Formats: sequence, C-alpha cells, structure tokens
Amino acid sequence: MSETTTASIPPDVESADPSESEPDNPRLNRWINKTTLPLDLIALCTIWLTVVPLGTIHRVASRPLFWYIGRIVISVIYGIDMAVRTYLSRRRLRYFTHHPVGVLAVILPVIRLVFSLRLLKAMFKKGNTLHFLFVSVVLLLNLMIIVWGFERSAPDANITTIGIAVWWGCVTVFTVGYGDYYPITTAGRVAAVGIMVLGLTTAAVITAQIASSFMDQAQSRRNSASGPEDDSNEGRLRRIEEMLKQHFEPTETSSDQT
Repeated sequence: MSETTTASIPPDVESADPSESEPDNPRLNRWINKTTLPLDLIALCTIWLTVVPLGTIHRVASRPLFWYIGRIVISVIYGIDMAVRTYLSRRRLRYFTHHPVGVLAVILPVIRLVFSLRLLKAMFKKGNTLHFLFVSVVLLLNLMIIVWGFERSAPDANITTIGIAVWWGCVTVFTVGYGDYYPITTAGRVAAVGIMVLGLTTAAVITAQIASSFMDQAQSRRNSASGPEDDSNEGRLRRIEEMLKQHFEPTETSSDQT
C-alpha cells in the first residue's frame, strides 16, 4: 500500500506575493519574501527624493548633486533586485516582460510609490495601529518635504523653510487650518490634498482604535462582574449540575418537612 506525503512549505516561501512569485520556485519566493519589506520601506522613505522630476531638481534642491546621487543609488538598488529576481526565475525572459512595474521603477523610481501605498494598505489590513501610524508619519514627512521643495523657490511663496512646512503640515493633518501658511504651486497643492486625505484617514483609524479599546474595557468589566465561565465540557456539566441542584433542592426540603 503506497502512502502519499505532501512536502511542507517553509514559512519563508509560502507567504510570497502571488503577483511577483512563481509557483514551485522556492528560491525566487524566498528572495521576494526577504526583500519586499525593505524595498517597500526604502520606497516609502524616499518618496520626496523620487517624486521630483529630474528636470526640476536644480530648482527644488539647493544642492542638486546629492539628489542626483540619491536617485542613482535608488535606481541601482531596484535594478539589482530586478536582476536577481529575473536570474532566479525559471522563465527569465517571461518574468522580465511580465513585470513592467519593477522594470520601470529602475528608470523612474517614482513608480515605486505604488509599492509604498501597498505597504500602507498591508499595515491597514493587519490591524496593527502602531505600524499604520508609523507608515502614516513617514508619508506625512515625505509630503511636507515635497511641499517645501516646490514652494521654497516659488515667487510670493510663504512656505520657505522646512520648519514652516512641518508646522503647516501638522496644522493641516489635524484639520485645524489656521490659514497662516498655504501652498501656491500646483505640485504643492496636490501634496496638500494628500496630507488632508492622510489626516482624515489617520484620525478615523485612531478614533476606531479608541472606541474599540473602550468597548473591550467595558466587556472585560462585564465579564469580571459575572465571573469567569469555563466553556469546556466539564465546566458546562458543572453549571448544569448546579442548576439542577437549585431546582430540586427546595422540592426535597419541602417533602422532608411533610
């Protein structure tokens, strides 16, 4: 009699992203699992560096050479990752041609913004409030720097320093809206809309978390007031026995008295 056995899939392989992995290719899937989070974090932390077009870096940055070097380093990192994935793939040409986002991210790192939003979505789905707030704060800092970069050299601009940009961003994200500072460029206003959306989303998540915490505390107090209940079979039998005793004990007492 033959026995069929199924090989267990290692945990560092089974969670690979289906859109980027290959079936029955543990080497590629293992590489994807090890590099996805670090690359997404790099993309998240360098949005301010990659969102500015190359032609306007000299107008946005006081030291454009560092911005160019940063862009080149990021492209090299993404290029190495894409080259390794293609090499580990069993159908290299097909893998290369079927992943245009990863290929274009090497040339235009701003496309990696898609992966930053994927990281934010993943943190939101996991329900980890601290991780979600971390991603939100990093996004907020990126948007503040972007606004400052586009506004600092614009005529009649009032957001001219990074300190003013941080103050304005905090006022905007908390929906206070003093109106003492405001962006005047199109790119700055687009980033401001992103900050508004981020602020409303973060406020909703925090409010939901606080409400959930209060509900858990109320439920805990109700459980402690009613006493802990054993949901095992023995606990249920014990409760049924106690109910039967309470029901029949008065009858036995009255019959003994007569």
